[in-house]
Amino acid sequence: MAKKSGSKPLTKTEILRNISESTGLAKKDVVLVLDHLTNEIQKALKGSGIGVFSIPGLVKIERRKVPSRPAQKGVKNPFTGELQDRPAKPASVKVRVRALKNLKAMVAG
Repeated sequence: MAKKSGSKPLTKTEILRNISESTGLAKKDVVLVLDHLTNEIQKALKGSGIGVFSIPGLVKIERRKVPSRPAQKGVKNPFTGELQDRPAKPASVKVRVRALKNLKAMVAG
């Protein structure tokens, strides 16, 4: 079984340094690439974008519109059995991130 490198997740600085060392690129170039990746994700997911962004082999990020829900009166609580009123919920936008096959294989193997 692989030994864990520590009990805490890597910080942004540590991630940038590790990528810089393993690729031979300057740290400022790695920062620039990640900033541009963030901008591309933002363009794809914002209201006028396509709504989907995929990082090949790793994750697929999707924007989903959730419709509004009307208020309901006299709904039975499944746990206590008493009747209760549920307030209305406005429409919202959610972001869904799905792991792709290669990422699942990395974690499992």
